[in-house]
Amino acid sequence: MLLGAVPLAANAEGDVVVLTIDGAIGVATSDYLASGLEHAEETGAELVVINMDTPGGLVSSMRDMAQNILNSPVPVATYVTPAGARADSAGTYLLLASHVAAMTPTTHIGAATPVSLTGEDTTPPPNPFAPEAGDEPAEDGETVDAPAPGSAMDRKVLNDAVAYIRGLAERYGRNADWAEKAVTEAATLTAREALELNVIDFIAEDRADLLAQLDGHEVRVQSETVALATAGATIDEFEPDWRIKLLAVIANPEIVLLLGMVGLYGLMYEGWNPGAIVPGVVGVICLLLAAYALQVIPVNYAGLALIIVGIGLMVAEAFAPSFGALGLGGIAAFVFGSIIMFDSGVPGFGVSITFVVGLGLVMALFIIWLVSFTLKLHRRGAVSGTGSIVGGVGTAVEDFDGEGKVWLEGESWRAMSSEPVRKDQAVVVVAMDGLVLSVEPVSDADIGQMQPQS
Repeated sequence: MLLGAVPLAANAEGDVVVLTIDGAIGVATSDYLASGLEHAEETGAELVVINMDTPGGLVSSMRDMAQNILNSPVPVATYVTPAGARADSAGTYLLLASHVAAMTPTTHIGAATPVSLTGEDTTPPPNPFAPEAGDEPAEDGETVDAPAPGSAMDRKVLNDAVAYIRGLAERYGRNADWAEKAVTEAATLTAREALELNVIDFIAEDRADLLAQLDGHEVRVQSETVALATAGATIDEFEPDWRIKLLAVIANPEIVLLLGMVGLYGLMYEGWNPGAIVPGVVGVICLLLAAYALQVIPVNYAGLALIIVGIGLMVAEAFAPSFGALGLGGIAAFVFGSIIMFDSGVPGFGVSITFVVGLGLVMALFIIWLVSFTLKLHRRGAVSGTGSIVGGVGTAVEDFDGEGKVWLEGESWRAMSSEPVRKDQAVVVVAMDGLVLSVEPVSDADIGQMQPQS
């Protein structure tokens, strides 16, 4: 008998590593799964359980995750939970790629039709050239190949998805015909229907029920048959590290928009006020994070161009008021650009129209205020140095006749006076020599007649 056909009892004292996939599948999810499987292998775990509730996600990330599951030396059980959860689109592929496929009652699976980067469903429309029921064959008995509907790229994507999902289903003896329908017809199944059609292996009320059913269950892992021993296993909840959490946050399209806006504001403020430093540093960091996120999520660059045009128009409105024409145009370009930029149709990677419109309005108001405020600052002239000190009114810190100290603009200064000065008396700066001020005492009446420094 071949070694691969001999049931091998796994380590009965091994842990069960539990991963949680909740939400859209992306690069962060793929990294999280890879880390979890590596942790399970290093700790000698008995089983990896993936609690999954997902609307789908990126095809590239899904394929990386499926490959990691297929090549894992530790058995993987994907469990669609809690009640009301789903394993749609990319989640269907991951469920079928797992050594064990399980679902909670009132969950569902399916709708695995691939979506192009334009957000369009690649399922071909009905073929208008296909013969209808009751049609008579041609007189010569020959059949004519009807042109396949859809573009060549759509057919290529669809056929590739069909072959891939059939291969995953056939690997563990599951219903490959239904798996194909999940792609070509966006078919879905409830947990009970999936069990009856041999799409999944178990229905479990909760994790404890699942582990009880899996105890003694045999699975094929890297050409070997392994009998699971999950009774009394210790649960090891594996949490993502800070890097994966950060990636998950910045890979959200709405967060990308916020990072981009903060970055642009920071750089613009730094450009108008050289030496501020903090806005420039924050702006560069935010833009770099946004640029990285744009590499790992689907983006339409026509939308990005519209966003840049919109920002330019709003800046122009602040410099050259046009009674709102440029500002409104900028807001419209920003809103439409944001929608187009992320409207890929990939589950979990779209943006809320309400969020985009609100962000556009806030951004317009802020940028107009920022530019107006900056221009006002430039018109004020010097607000520091000699230009702001001479003519300023301070307060004597002590009694002195000749040399003493005065308090001016939140600082203590050395001062010289040709007249006696009393403590707490108001003094006006008439000249400045280095860091020494020449002052003269003034009365309250004189202070009221002085022009305020602008």
